Amino acid sequence: MLERERSRGRERIELSTDSTKRPEAASRPPEIEQAAETAGALTLPGFEAFVPQPLPTFGPPPPELLAPRHDLPDDLGTLARMVSECRKCALCETRTNTVFADGSPRARLVFIGEAPGRDEDLKGLPFVGRAGQLLDKMIAAIDLKREEVYICNVLKCRPPENRVPAPDEVEQCLPYLEQQLAILKPALLCALGLSAVQALLKTKASMTSLRGRTFEYRGIPLIPTYHPAALLRNPGLKREAWEDLQRVRDTLKARTAS
Repeated sequence: MLERERSRGRERIELSTDSTKRPEAASRPPEIEQAAETAGALTLPGFEAFVPQPLPTFGPPPPELLAPRHDLPDDLGTLARMVSECRKCALCETRTNTVFADGSPRARLVFIGEAPGRDEDLKGLPFVGRAGQLLDKMIAAIDLKREEVYICNVLKCRPPENRVPAPDEVEQCLPYLEQQLAILKPALLCALGLSAVQALLKTKASMTSLRGRTFEYRGIPLIPTYHPAALLRNPGLKREAWEDLQRVRDTLKARTAS
């Protein structure tokens, strides 16, 4: 190559010392040259500029908030009359009365049991037997009166021999309870007894693993505790029940402070 250049009259040939310039660079198309100079983006024809995106984050789904149903009455009186005529399950054949609720429609605290017993079936009111008398004392222990709270059950009819509510009975009756709560808009729920807690939270967990904690039912805080009838059978549970009631009292105060 040197002899050829001398024959053309050139005495001296300078070699570039810039190692960053590669021979092929001069022949690259302008669009490729621009792509090489643009950090973090690919702009070759036919390609979109790539901009890294943050990975999506997945948290728990938002709670399904309780809202009034359009297929049920939106006032408690009319809803109670509908319940009194309900024949959705076989319990309508054995009941004396339906048991809708007792207490204040303006209550901020709702106690929910599992189902009426014999005394409740006869009188048409929830918690009026020995268990009801104990519940009245439990309510008084947190500085409230029966007429200041709202008391109801998951089932509105008594199961024969006070047996545990069947799943289909709960399924048929639960919409009535949900409508009650949607109308009341309470600040706090206290579920009395394992059957009530399991029906509301849709769980098979034991009372031992559930009590002492605060859950959420359709956007409303829910605190489980023992049914008063269980406390009558086993007085040793009263200490734990009192702890639960203190949680109810303190949570209610916090929820209604503003």
